[in-house]
Amino acid sequence: MQINKMNKQFLTLVSAFLFLTSCTVAQLSNKKNNFTHQDSLRGSNGVERSWWDVLRYDVNVTPDYTTKTITGKTRIQYKILAGQQSRYMQIDLQKPLTVDSVFYNEKLYINDPSMPYYNEGNVWHIPLPVMPANTEQSITIVYHGKPREAINPPWDGGWIFAKDAKGRPWMTVACQGLGASAWYPCKDYQADEPDNGASLTINVPDLLIAVGNGRPEQKSGSTNSQSKSYTWRVHAPINNYTIIPYIGHYVNWSDTLQGEQGKLDLNYWVLDYDLEKAKKQFEQVKPMLRAFEYWFGPYPFYEDGYQLIQAPHLGMEHQSAVAYGNHFQNGYLGRDLSGTGWGMKWDYIIIHESGHEWFANNITTKDIADMWVHEGFTDYSEALFTEYYYGKQAANEYVQGLRKQIANDKPIIGPYGVNREGSGDMYFKGANILHTLRQIINDDEKFRQILRGLNKDFYHQTVTTKQVEDYFSQKSGKDFSKLFDQYLRTNQIPTLQIKTEGDKIKFQWTNCIAGFVMPVKLTNGQWITPTTVEQKIQLEGNNASNVDVDKNFYINVKK
Repeated sequence: MQINKMNKQFLTLVSAFLFLTSCTVAQLSNKKNNFTHQDSLRGSNGVERSWWDVLRYDVNVTPDYTTKTITGKTRIQYKILAGQQSRYMQIDLQKPLTVDSVFYNEKLYINDPSMPYYNEGNVWHIPLPVMPANTEQSITIVYHGKPREAINPPWDGGWIFAKDAKGRPWMTVACQGLGASAWYPCKDYQADEPDNGASLTINVPDLLIAVGNGRPEQKSGSTNSQSKSYTWRVHAPINNYTIIPYIGHYVNWSDTLQGEQGKLDLNYWVLDYDLEKAKKQFEQVKPMLRAFEYWFGPYPFYEDGYQLIQAPHLGMEHQSAVAYGNHFQNGYLGRDLSGTGWGMKWDYIIIHESGHEWFANNITTKDIADMWVHEGFTDYSEALFTEYYYGKQAANEYVQGLRKQIANDKPIIGPYGVNREGSGDMYFKGANILHTLRQIINDDEKFRQILRGLNKDFYHQTVTTKQVEDYFSQKSGKDFSKLFDQYLRTNQIPTLQIKTEGDKIKFQWTNCIAGFVMPVKLTNGQWITPTTVEQKIQLEGNNASNVDVDKNFYINVKK
């Protein structure tokens, strides 16, 4: 999750209704879209990236809490694609971290003076032999340094060196938008996930516990040693920014859920002194999973299990290792973002961040410009959870209540190829776009099957917004292209001008793109299909003068 740039004072004042995790470095660095070569290197599939496909990451990291430094190595298994366009491989590692040595296929790489590997800002260019297509190779990067520290996590990303309530070390990372290359070398490009998953080895002092994504593979360190190593592994593809270590004085308990695909392992990790209140609050996990499996299909990572892990920040959607920091209370830090009261019925972080397991982790956008696919769907998951347990009217009220948070400052879709997202409206406006689509489809079961179909047909894949848009049109049998263009690519909310004349009504769209057509439902149950040309029709039923537009459509109405 991410938010638009805000200063800390403003965040303090409005944090109760603008939780949209980590404010990206990309946003902080440039508000006027004066993009740099570094932006293009980071955000595009350039010539030094496009010839290879990541198969697996093996990350090994040793943090030093006292000096706030890390040492580590990352092994990248990759496959060479057809037509290797460059001898150079782009490896992303953000300053001030630096590369110490490189191993190619497990052998120390000897830098060729005629073609050396070199650094360019946050990118390292490494020359490698030209190899046949479809062959698999590996490269290992050994590195060290003082990683960017998150000053106000999760909005400001980086490594988090915190203390728990007893003054003991508590460490993790939050790096969405900023990028995983802020703490380990990788291909920091959302469109290329490791097909065969990843492992994370965390080396920590003996008294600390280290937790990672997926399942534990091994723990090493003798009783006499002063440090231990914990290795965790995910088998599914995973987006870079959600591979995360959690280090602290954790305790654990486990459970299972009989889900759509059988037994799902559930694991919970919290600080030792929070165990009892965590056990009570985390009882919401099973109801959440049942609701989301109903709406979205099976939890996407049965092989890796589900984990909820207490973190020294508000929360993030780390795959199979969801970060939790909502202080064991309902709402968002004890408040309801919708202002309707429904948001106080459940824990915002448990519901929202877990919803990302389907939209962000199962289905990941290729470019961060399309982040509305992550955030709009997940924001709407809050309403769907509410509907599952409290009814459709409750969900309608919740979504309508979110509208007061929408700024309509700029389009939801950002510029492509430069690692920039669009407006923070991708959350609340994104949810209202989906709610509007649902009204037009006018078949709740068909809408549910579209959501489930997305997670089935794009299972463990990266996508573009165009693919999602086309999917809705194809599966619903309705052409939503103009609707998506209007709501995603402009910041104009279409205005429906209506005028009743006795038992007749005149209507047309204004403040909209050329050719905009969208049907709406009136409060008398009648449907109209306005265009940018005025129309006049007979109203159905009595009390024509009291007819209005159904409030579930996110539009402006001018009478």
